[in-house]
Amino acid sequence: MKFMKLGSKPDAFQAEGKAVRYVSSELATDVIINVGEVKFYLHKFPLLSKSNCLQKLVSKASEENDDEIHIVDFPGGPKAFEICAKFCYGMTVTLNAYNVVAARCAAEFLEMTEDVDRGNLIFKIEVFLNSSIFRSWKDSIIVLQTTKSLLPWSEDLKIVGRCIDSIASKTSVDPMNITWSYTYNRKLAGPDRIIEDGVKFPEKMEYIPKDWWVEDICELEIDLYKRVMITVKSKGRMDGTVIGEALKTYAIRWLPDSVDTLVSDAHAWRNKSLVETIVCLLPSDKGLGCSCSFLLKLLKVAILVGADESSRKDLVNKISLKLPEASVKDLLIPARSPQITIYDVELVQCIVNRFLMNEKPNRDMDVEKNEKGTDNFVSELGSLLNVVGKLIDGYLAEIARDRNLTLSSFFDLSQMIPELARPIHDGLYKAIDNYLKEHPSLTKAERKKLCGLIDVKKLSMDASMHAAQNERLPLRVVVQVLFFEQVRASASVRSLNNNSGDASRSTTNTDEEGEMTAAENCRTLKKQMSQMRIKGDEFRKKLAKKNSKNSRSGIQLLPSRSKRIFDKLWAVGKGHGDNRSSETSGSSQSPTSLVPGDTKSSASASRHRRHSIS
Repeated sequence: MKFMKLGSKPDAFQAEGKAVRYVSSELATDVIINVGEVKFYLHKFPLLSKSNCLQKLVSKASEENDDEIHIVDFPGGPKAFEICAKFCYGMTVTLNAYNVVAARCAAEFLEMTEDVDRGNLIFKIEVFLNSSIFRSWKDSIIVLQTTKSLLPWSEDLKIVGRCIDSIASKTSVDPMNITWSYTYNRKLAGPDRIIEDGVKFPEKMEYIPKDWWVEDICELEIDLYKRVMITVKSKGRMDGTVIGEALKTYAIRWLPDSVDTLVSDAHAWRNKSLVETIVCLLPSDKGLGCSCSFLLKLLKVAILVGADESSRKDLVNKISLKLPEASVKDLLIPARSPQITIYDVELVQCIVNRFLMNEKPNRDMDVEKNEKGTDNFVSELGSLLNVVGKLIDGYLAEIARDRNLTLSSFFDLSQMIPELARPIHDGLYKAIDNYLKEHPSLTKAERKKLCGLIDVKKLSMDASMHAAQNERLPLRVVVQVLFFEQVRASASVRSLNNNSGDASRSTTNTDEEGEMTAAENCRTLKKQMSQMRIKGDEFRKKLAKKNSKNSRSGIQLLPSRSKRIFDKLWAVGKGHGDNRSSETSGSSQSPTSLVPGDTKSSASASRHRRHSIS
């Protein structure tokens, strides 16, 4: 810490209790000055030779025959006045970052200028500030902290502004040129390490991260912190990632972990102001420096402390820009009264809707007109949507366990996700199954509406296995699952048969090398076809095994109606003759007319019959 010594005479100030201060001298004191609750017994001559204000006050007291001078609202109080008085006596005074602002304000009050005496206190303090304090990183922060108790004097003397400018300027200095000490207790991330594994340098190199400064300014009060950060951002040299890290560090430093403390009357207003300030300081660009997880936690706190509507709306907009980075846990925002659900589903709907609005121009863009990077653009957009689709399906699976969650809320949020974002419906199926499990009182029509969200063609084999045995699903959905699995297996076998025929025709090549290659391809195709036949029967065997196990325990896996249809479905794969026999059987429940190769009219009739199943 920088300091400056003034004067050379020994300190002769003495105290009697807490309310009296006097100068030990052979000469009797001739003036009493009251500053706050302290009386100073001093001599007129040294004081009047340095202070224009005291000259006026002593003259006025003499005219009124008053032995004492009363100074009201003296900046810095008795301690600051004592520093000025010692300077007048030429006694040793030590100025540092903790008392220099008080001394400067007191000297200004007492008018200790160059007009009164050359080399007066104001001049010396200004030299100390400019040559030492404002050149020191930590001293500038300490001085800025002391200015708050000395307002408006410190503001009028531009000490606050100069401190802020000094701090902001140092934050943008190239880290390689930093020679001062700073506080950094956070662990360096992997990319921030300067020494790679297995590499040894002859001399130790100290790495200084770009966010070296964020912990030191966390000690500032929120209003001063806000002014510093605004100045840092206005200089335009700071990366948004570093700004985000600074705001996150400040929030962690000052926001309490306990919800009770967060919303307590003693801290509610401060926490509300803190959250609103952090939100207004967030980077405005799309590449936000703050993670989506941090923004969502900030939104939770904003709701708890009752932050204003504009702050919450701004947070929702910023979260929507980074929604693909969120986790299901982050989205579980507790609901507030008058909502009766556990989690605030409406808020998540708002975030998702905002995300889709932001991405809509990209989805509507005619990518064919792009000269370069079309495939990459489509792939990137689809990837983001897939991530969000999977995220929301996971969120639906969690909130589905809430018995107070209405069907309309669940259904609306499910429908918000575009088809492009759900290449696989396993997550959606799990969420719907959870909802059916926790809401057994749903009507037949409600269950049908809910399950209508599932596209059975997009279920994996494991999900199809589970759905085929799920007694909570409408029978129609179970039939669709079983039928599609059979169609998918049959199509795979036919595709391999066609490939095998093409490979056989290719063996007419008279070249020996070509014959060897064709023979090898045939063997490979035969092996694949054999594997696909096994796969085609795999689904049936697993179900048969589970059916036999459940039958022994007295449990019927599927309704008898579904079992009859199931048996007919698996008969389809045994030949076209079987297909025809099933068509002419007169069963209104058989969906086999959808097998490729059937006539268009019979396919239409079959679809009509399938819709009658429920």
